[in-house]
Amino acid sequence: MTQHHGQHLGQHRGENRIPVWVKALDPLSQFGLVYALRQRPEINLIGDADLPALVPAPSAGQRTAPPVVALIAVDALDAGAVHVLRSATQRGCRRTVLIGSSIDDEALMTAVELGVSGVLRRTEATADRIVHLVQAAAAGDGSLPPDLLGRLLGQASRRQRHVLAPRGLTHTGLSDRETQVLRLVADGKDTQEIARELSYSERTVKNVLHDVTSRLQLRNRSHAVAYALREGLI
Repeated sequence: MTQHHGQHLGQHRGENRIPVWVKALDPLSQFGLVYALRQRPEINLIGDADLPALVPAPSAGQRTAPPVVALIAVDALDAGAVHVLRSATQRGCRRTVLIGSSIDDEALMTAVELGVSGVLRRTEATADRIVHLVQAAAAGDGSLPPDLLGRLLGQASRRQRHVLAPRGLTHTGLSDRETQVLRLVADGKDTQEIARELSYSERTVKNVLHDVTSRLQLRNRSHAVAYALREGLI
């Protein structure tokens, strides 16, 4: 009832509210997340039945609707959690934020490759931080805690040394500009900071990232960085 009520509020208060589908693997977490977010003016909570109706193909000249963001809470990224992540994508959620109690290195790489835009530890999951990650995901930005990003870089670097380098896989396939932008994304910088550091416009930075993700068939910035690191491109 609360989720449907949130949908109607979103229709009356404006089109800029981000539609968010909440899925936790335990009832208490589900209740807590819905309770924390249902009064937030930035968020439009939606229910299971609303998902298919929110992903029609836009007609010519029609304004693009905000992407549906899946907010998924798990204890560990096990087979059940992976199934939920894949199901969210299949049901029309174009962005995903993951809240986890335990996130090891392999789980982190798996989450990024499944298209997760943002990752947050359960112990750090305040309403403000969740909303920030949801907004970043909806805008196409990725967000990982600094230590998790460092672990992601370390794991990818180890794979490069032990798997790719011995096979002579050194061709980058990226332009110098693309490499520079991806390195700064990997450093945790946002679009504005990257534009300032490279003396580009923000539009140029966004275009570079769009070109890379489209050409390599990647889901978002975090996935692009993980791919580039895994393949030894940066």
